[in-house]
Amino acid sequence: MSNKVIRVENISKNYRIGLPPKEKQGRKALLQKVTGSFDYLASTLRQATDAEILWALRDVSFEVEQGEVVGLVGRNGAGKSTLLKILSRITEPTAGRAFLNGRVGSLLEVGTGFHPELTGRENVYLNGAVLGMKRAEIDQKFDEIAAFSGVERFLDTPVKRYSSGMSVRLAFSVAAHLQPEILLVDEVLAVGDAAFQRKCLGKMGDVAAEGRTILFVSHNMVAVQNLCRRSIWLQDGQIVADGDTADIVKNYLQMANPTVREQVWEDMAGAPGNEQIRLRRLCIRPENGDSSEPVTVETPFIIEAEYWNLVPEQYLDLEFYLYTDYDVIALGTDTYFEPTWHGRAFPVGLYRSHCRVPANLFNQGTYRLAVEAAKDGVRRIYRQESDWLTFDIVDFGERGSTWYGKQRGIIRPRLEWQTELLENGASLAESVDLPVAELT
Repeated sequence: MSNKVIRVENISKNYRIGLPPKEKQGRKALLQKVTGSFDYLASTLRQATDAEILWALRDVSFEVEQGEVVGLVGRNGAGKSTLLKILSRITEPTAGRAFLNGRVGSLLEVGTGFHPELTGRENVYLNGAVLGMKRAEIDQKFDEIAAFSGVERFLDTPVKRYSSGMSVRLAFSVAAHLQPEILLVDEVLAVGDAAFQRKCLGKMGDVAAEGRTILFVSHNMVAVQNLCRRSIWLQDGQIVADGDTADIVKNYLQMANPTVREQVWEDMAGAPGNEQIRLRRLCIRPENGDSSEPVTVETPFIIEAEYWNLVPEQYLDLEFYLYTDYDVIALGTDTYFEPTWHGRAFPVGLYRSHCRVPANLFNQGTYRLAVEAAKDGVRRIYRQESDWLTFDIVDFGERGSTWYGKQRGIIRPRLEWQTELLENGASLAESVDLPVAELT
């Protein structure tokens, strides 16, 4: 017997979009209003042109086995939400078909399926009934649902008075606790505080451990990697790749953040900055090389900035921040302790500042640079608004030839280790009265 609980076969979905009307004035505008209803009727009856057709999905096919947790990744507009709406029977595909074997629970938008005039308590029972649950089953789970959501005090308040965070907490709690065989989740982690997001991830892990199936859409790549072993990458309504989550996420992020290791702005007027400071150049390079050479985990690298100080005698500090591809700050450093200019006022002029990052500190991965500037040690005068530099740290060293994967953690310093034998096997065998062979 097949254990495929989701089977998608060549699903396509298109939408007809309207074209912007041409501007008309005077008598033509009045005529347009009079004849507008007839024009609308005629436009709906005529055959749509290619320019009026948007393909949200095109020939998408895949299968999901029972108990799998599959991530769906891709940019906004890639077709992820459309796919989940088709699987939830909210919308019909233009072509193709999907088979789902089991009871489906969906959490596609904040408060999906909630009636705003009903209370939280009434909506719990309503959602349970929609999922096919008996009242006795909902009664059994109700206290657990309320406690998990954290909105017990407001269960008898109409949902229309809930904040978006309260709505999603209760909606997720209902969907996760009423035991659907298939759970479809779309950006549930986009709303709610960090503590609740951790609870959501933990609960979805528990749901998966119980043998239920999850399709999980999120732009939070940390969550996708922690929850899903397999992921599907959608782009422009088509599947780009389907496989191991680590590989999918890496390739997706590399495409979304192409490597740029140097930027130069020769024209001061067009350079990023303001009336106090403007950037001329940013660069990341190996210590003994240029920006075209790779940065490895075993070589030190330089972060360098050139900038114009435009205000006489101001005290400047430049700040560098390295972010991981999951928007976690991995490094923060500034020029406060720079020996030459610390405590000195900067005359107007062009300056270069750089810092050295030692070898064997950062893990392999993709990083991006953010730059800020402050004056008088406390007042921020400039903050970078765009991500100009993105670079990879690669592992070409001794371990790279035998290590199939990436070590955990943002940093991986080569620390000093020592190991010593405290007691040999013979003396240990005597202390526990066992043969030496049983201890080896």
